[in-house]
Amino acid sequence: MCLKGHRRPKKNKLLRHFHSRSTIYIICAAAIIILAGFLTAVSPAYRVSSNTITNWTSDLNSSTFLYLMAMENRAFREAYPDDRELPDISNLLFEMTTSVRPSDTRSLLGQELPGFLTFQNEIIIAGEGTDYTNLPVESAPPLEDILEDREAVIDEPEQQEDGKNEQGNEVQPSTGERDVVFIYNTHSRESFLPHLPNTDNPDEAQHGEVNIGKVSERFAKALETNGIGSKVDHTDIMNILNEKNWEYHQSYQASRNVVQDAFADNDDLQYAFDLHRDGSPKNETTTEINGKDYARVMFVVGAKYDGYDKNLEIANNLHNLIEKKYPGLSRGVITKKGAGSNGIYNQDLSPNAMLIEFGGVGNNLDELFRTADAVADVFSEYYWDAEKVNASQ
Repeated sequence: MCLKGHRRPKKNKLLRHFHSRSTIYIICAAAIIILAGFLTAVSPAYRVSSNTITNWTSDLNSSTFLYLMAMENRAFREAYPDDRELPDISNLLFEMTTSVRPSDTRSLLGQELPGFLTFQNEIIIAGEGTDYTNLPVESAPPLEDILEDREAVIDEPEQQEDGKNEQGNEVQPSTGERDVVFIYNTHSRESFLPHLPNTDNPDEAQHGEVNIGKVSERFAKALETNGIGSKVDHTDIMNILNEKNWEYHQSYQASRNVVQDAFADNDDLQYAFDLHRDGSPKNETTTEINGKDYARVMFVVGAKYDGYDKNLEIANNLHNLIEKKYPGLSRGVITKKGAGSNGIYNQDLSPNAMLIEFGGVGNNLDELFRTADAVADVFSEYYWDAEKVNASQ
């Protein structure tokens, strides 16, 4: 009797423990079902998008996720780096919910001081005059302002210069019928104030026809002159945003499908160029070469994805080649990954994907076309040198 009297409480304790855990599991399952139902039923405008979740977790070290998996499966604990301290869960939750990192005061000041978030970007190579006070400015006007009809004036552009005359009778290499370069514009309506007579507001430098797409066409034409088959995509990404009721920051999500389809439809494609124009003033985006004004360029590389170092290497190489042949034309190379930036820019789709800022709101098409010809000239030399190396290997 004495033994039974001692066992019964233990059994009851086990039953109570079992029931309490079962209750917790049921509550958690119910919460998940309710949350899933809410997320699927709520209006798309108020849903938590994958982009939002990406922003919450983008600055977390990969070892943090390894630690979280190790909490459920001890096998992952063996792979945790010996030289890295275990993360503090309270700090982890604080960073995810506030986007403020206690170890980096810039994350706090960037939320309060206009323009301070640009200091989260990193200058990899600084071109002439480039510092953290004049990095590219990406304005995000309301979509209705972007789609507004505006008057535009465009003069007959300068004729394209032949950059290959110096080669004399040397046979021009060619990709033949193959298009190996894909050119598109995520911010498809970015335009230029000199061609918009009724506004001097940089946020209103948007147009459905006279825009960065003209530069893409000139760039492709210059590449073709150098024997490199190129395809320009004319998709109006801003119209896609309007049709899907998406916001401006989802532009790269919309253009991502365009790039994926292009590579899926053409196995010959090797490079992808996303051309933009900067929101910075003309004095920062213009240089003079041989007595003529050129729109300056800047290479932007996202740093929120694995393998971005390959894209960065090409950007660095092109900057250095441009500086040798057209000194002062390139403003440099930067990486972007902090809050307020996309940080990927579809460059994870190919190690040869580039984002280039061509000029700014104050440049005119003559200046931009000269730059398009110059960049095409430099890239062509880079491309054919790489082809020679590949052939020898």
